[in-house]
Amino acid sequence: MNQQWLYILICMLIVLRTESFFVDITIVQSAVAKGAVCLDGSPPAYHIDRGFGAGINNWLVHIEGGGWCNNVTTCLARRNNRLGSSEQMVKQLAFSGILSNKPQFNPDFYNWNRVKVRYCDGASFTGDVEAVNPVTKLYYRGARVFLAVMEDLLAKGMKNAENAILSGCSAGGLTSILHCDSFKALVPMGTKVKCFADAGYFINAKDVSGAQHIEEFYNDVVTTHGSAKNLPRSCTLKMKPSLCFFPENTAKDIQTPLFIINSAIDSWQIKNILAPGVADPHGLWHNCKTDIDKCSVNELQTMQEFRSNFISALSGLGPSASRGYFINSCYAHCQTEMQETWFRADSPKLFNKTIAKAVGDWFYDRSPFQKIDCPYPCDKTCHNRVFDPQEHPFV
Repeated sequence: MNQQWLYILICMLIVLRTESFFVDITIVQSAVAKGAVCLDGSPPAYHIDRGFGAGINNWLVHIEGGGWCNNVTTCLARRNNRLGSSEQMVKQLAFSGILSNKPQFNPDFYNWNRVKVRYCDGASFTGDVEAVNPVTKLYYRGARVFLAVMEDLLAKGMKNAENAILSGCSAGGLTSILHCDSFKALVPMGTKVKCFADAGYFINAKDVSGAQHIEEFYNDVVTTHGSAKNLPRSCTLKMKPSLCFFPENTAKDIQTPLFIINSAIDSWQIKNILAPGVADPHGLWHNCKTDIDKCSVNELQTMQEFRSNFISALSGLGPSASRGYFINSCYAHCQTEMQETWFRADSPKLFNKTIAKAVGDWFYDRSPFQKIDCPYPCDKTCHNRVFDPQEHPFV
């Protein structure tokens, strides 16, 4: 039995080595003089794998995810790890999926300049508070970080971009929505620019106790980080700034073409918006959140209602031929960074298209894609996640 497990482990390591490769970190030291720093005051960072051949002037800038911090306590908790300090980040990061450099794994973007921007500000790169409390020594400077990183990339060749994409996963997916138009404004006129948001379409739904937990949480994020002035004005002129953290209130006014990749029963949203710990003090949802196969009939019904709310919120995009979406019903979160869900023979599909194929066709204007999956569990192509029972949620 032990030999069998060893064989399986070796096979998994071989697959991982085949499907990914490691890229060195780049520290943006010049950002410090601009006050563009992580929560702890350290410089921001990214990883870049250079384009080649026909892709040498094409740029894919992908933003890392990692939730948010909504007050001094939660931001201090991030200050001493990779989500708040570049000093705590690994020096090499695995690139796979949408960041792969092999055509068999990433057919449309493999030879582009592929960048992964590290996330260390805790507010989807929207904060900007000048004052720094001498006791906490916390810097809320995400908006400055975003600009400083982009300026560094422009100087390294993005100023010559023919094609450019801003993408991201989770909180990074939200970043790609909120900064989509400003990203387009930074690159040269004439560049073909589009944005992808993977698992970044967070909805303003009530939790299982009936409370607006995520709305209150986002309000605290925006207040703590001074985000209001960096959120889309088309939204903040009409409603409370914290509500503009929700894509359903901002995405419809984005002028740059936008593609949404999301599960309508996104596992992070089920765990943290629908059934967060504060709304489930006795842990009745614990097993269900860990493994969807362990959900009761009533829990599945509640999740289906959440799916309906998600699809309703998605309608906030409004009708537009320039937008695209791939909305499946897989219990998963972030599907572009992992090879198994991005582009592989067994990857999730909608209308017989993988995410990579749908996104590539849309970007290159080969064919539009606006598809929504049938309700769970009808999709047999899903890669449903099973989580560590000890895992703690972000919210």
